[in-house]
Amino acid sequence: PVSGAFNSQPALAIMNAPLTAEEAVEPAEPDINELCTDMFEKMAIFLQGELTGTCEDYRLLENMNKLTSLKYMEMKDISINISRNLQDLNNKYASLQPYLDQINQIEEQVSSLEQAAYKLDAYSKKLEARFKKLEKR
Repeated sequence: PVSGAFNSQPALAIMNAPLTAEEAVEPAEPDINELCTDMFEKMAIFLQGELTGTCEDYRLLENMNKLTSLKYMEMKDISINISRNLQDLNNKYASLQPYLDQINQIEEQVSSLEQAAYKLDAYSKKLEARFKKLEKR
């Protein structure tokens, strides 16, 4: 064995040795009990903190879900109002359609009348020219 190094053979021999009845019944040293109690208390505090953090995360998610739900409800109300207004506009447009058709007919008639006026103007100019030609003779 290397000098200064821990020799584990005697420790293994002690660990493998059978325990006597007195050794088995002897309570553990108070330091170990205190250390175990301290470790368990600190582990409990750590786990409590972890669980508290997780609970806070879930509360945050719950609040975010509630807010998202409210936003979707608002959007639903807005879309219902838009749909209702669109339906009203469509109904108004349908009630105006006969008048729009009349306007289109009048526009066609005005266009037809305008063409007739241009033809009449052209014909009157030809007649005027003939009349002047006949007057000069």
